[in-house]
Amino acid sequence: MSVVVNDSHVHFLSPSFFAGLGADRDTINKLGWEFPDSVDALGARWVGELDKHGVQKCALIASLPGDADAVAIAVAHHPDRFVGFFMLDPTRKDAIDYAKRALDEGLRAICLFPAMHGYHLHDPRVADVFALAASRRGGTVEQVSVFAHCGVLSVGIRKKLGLPSPFDIRFGNPIDLHGIALKYPSVPIIIPHFGAGMLREALMLADCCANVHLDTSSSNSWIKYTPGLTLEQVFKSALDVVGPDRVIFGTDSSFFPRGWNGEIHHKQKSALDAIGVSAEVQHKIFAGNFARLFS
Repeated sequence: MSVVVNDSHVHFLSPSFFAGLGADRDTINKLGWEFPDSVDALGARWVGELDKHGVQKCALIASLPGDADAVAIAVAHHPDRFVGFFMLDPTRKDAIDYAKRALDEGLRAICLFPAMHGYHLHDPRVADVFALAASRRGGTVEQVSVFAHCGVLSVGIRKKLGLPSPFDIRFGNPIDLHGIALKYPSVPIIIPHFGAGMLREALMLADCCANVHLDTSSSNSWIKYTPGLTLEQVFKSALDVVGPDRVIFGTDSSFFPRGWNGEIHHKQKSALDAIGVSAEVQHKIFAGNFARLFS
């Protein structure tokens, strides 16, 4: 069986995203990155990139609160190639109204970054987000997922621009989602980067809650915090605890000219081959599980 690919984790760095960080075209170009001419141009660029690498579909993430419109435009123009995710800060007074508008525009996953915005995942305001996600399923309404970034958080563009990153990883414990995951079993939860250093906690949560999924994206450099741990062992533990239906491939691709980060795919496939994971299970990880969640 050939390995088909869907990517659950691509950041859509739109013109408004860069503007939100106070960066103009000259600043971004000096970093060696491309500043997109428009949302439409960036969407077309990503379609070409997916075609180039044989990727069927990907999740596009609006990576600042307030940038959901940019992703919604790209999804509307290329609905067969993109699934829209958007960042939400639930501590804002307008958070639920903003999330409703984004979902009405066709976006499918609400992204929470508690270490960035300073709240616990068991906060009542997070429960309001889950209640909204649960309410959106029924009839012809498509299922809404919640993406919750846990563990270590590092934003490369902020470092390159010399911006402060006052993140507090005390807020990023996957276990804080236990009660809310049980309360809203119909809402799929995606934990990126295997918990980004909190693998044990992410596995505990997923073992207790059948709606929790693990995203495999990024370099997974957090592995260095556990001496002797390897990517092969991470995959084996995840498959042993979670099973093959709740592990979802992602790259954490973001900027151009690098584009889609095929090296991540190569490393992860090599790790799965090394531990003898079957072609059938690899198909689920690299494509099928994403397709089922975002059909």
